[in-house]
Amino acid sequence: MIQLTPHMRILVATDPADFRRGIDGLACLCRTALKTEPLEGAVFVFRNRSRTAVKILVYDGQGFWLCHKRFSDAKFRHWPNGQGPVSQLEAHQLQVLLCGGDPTQTGAPPPWRRVDS
Repeated sequence: MIQLTPHMRILVATDPADFRRGIDGLACLCRTALKTEPLEGAVFVFRNRSRTAVKILVYDGQGFWLCHKRFSDAKFRHWPNGQGPVSQLEAHQLQVLLCGGDPTQTGAPPPWRRVDS
């Protein structure tokens, strides 16, 4: 079971992916297009061109998990846009996105960071 926790690094591909790809194809896409090594434990989120489905790829130290969700009657209206091919989300924002909501409008405070004096 995959559990999303606040310390996880969640990377969302801003461009659609070919959903005929499986684990190996998406891992290759992580390396080439997103310039990130999938074996480092980040959570990678991809959507299809029609915005009706999402795939999540994550390596847990023993192997890859590949999760696929397809809406039966809706589309992802809100998808992160970025300056590059990847955008970063917090765990709570991904949960909102997977429910079809806008991850930028969660109203949650920003993550706590140590203030150096």
